[in-house]
Amino acid sequence: MPQTHDLLDLIGSRICHDLISPLGAIGNGVELLSMTPAANSPELALIAESVTAANARIRFYRVAFGAAGEGQRMGRPEVVSILADTTRGGRLTIEWAPQGDPPRAEVKLAFLLIQCLETAMPYGGRIAVTQEDGRWLIRGTAPRMKVDPGLWALLETPDAGAAVTAAQVHFMLAPLEMRRADRQLAVEMAEGEIRLVW
Repeated sequence: MPQTHDLLDLIGSRICHDLISPLGAIGNGVELLSMTPAANSPELALIAESVTAANARIRFYRVAFGAAGEGQRMGRPEVVSILADTTRGGRLTIEWAPQGDPPRAEVKLAFLLIQCLETAMPYGGRIAVTQEDGRWLIRGTAPRMKVDPGLWALLETPDAGAAVTAAQVHFMLAPLEMRRADRQLAVEMAEGEIRLVW
């Protein structure tokens, strides 16, 4: 019988897989409509923009919440593309510096931690992901941050007991992935900056 976190991964993968096909079909329909006289309508532009944003988010969620097979890797171009599409037109920028094709499980963990930083940076900012000598550093900087101490305590002490909503589930999943990878997370906070090292 699979572990609970394995089931969660499989559920995440299934949901994302089932949503990608209809979103792709809608995107194809919008592309066909763009060749008609109605191509320049604001309504069609809004639909196209929404489909692009939804596709980007589903691709991000597929990595963050989906299954990561043992030995499976992700190409750097795919990671960079997902992050660029997810933040396009928003107030947040994400820079992915690691070279090569990292294990998908490590990218999954990085994406979950990026979501934690997004939660603390609702007004926008910059997230930089680097890797050196097998250690990852994810650094979020912003002029204004909104940090919930209870949520952030969960990352280092999963049984801290903070109440978590659906929009904050990544704060519960990241420690599970950290334990699965046999890694230890260090959270460092300063004015306008959060550093996550693992």
